[in-house]
Amino acid sequence: MRGLGSRTVLYQQNAASSLGLYNNDFLSVDILREKGPITAGELAKLTGLATGSVTTLIDRLEKNGFVRRENDPNDRRKVIIVPLYENKEEVSNTYQPLHAAMIKLASSYTDEELEFITQFLDKASTVLEEQIHHLSSAARGKSHS
Repeated sequence: MRGLGSRTVLYQQNAASSLGLYNNDFLSVDILREKGPITAGELAKLTGLATGSVTTLIDRLEKNGFVRRENDPNDRRKVIIVPLYENKEEVSNTYQPLHAAMIKLASSYTDEELEFITQFLDKASTVLEEQIHHLSSAARGKSHS
């Protein structure tokens, strides 16, 4: 798992670089892809970045057409960050070779094996999210002491 995690991080860094983005920018793009439109405050919590850093990050992403800001219809003080990058050809072109290679890999497994692998990956993702929360809580505790 550690090796897969390291390779995933390296892949993401290279994908970000190929798109002319910083790694935190690309991480935020992926978070928005998964979560959908969220507030800047929620994005700050999910990335662990300070709100000022997230504002600058959103400025860069908006300038490059990866997101747009919309007013929150329920709270005029808040802004919702809406992902736009799925329609960007350079994003599709970046991920297409990985997607094709993963489809080829998946085709070498039976439906039952894929079901088992999917269950494992879903549970592993939950464990990772719990550990991220644990580590970030511990880090916050150390910074306040």
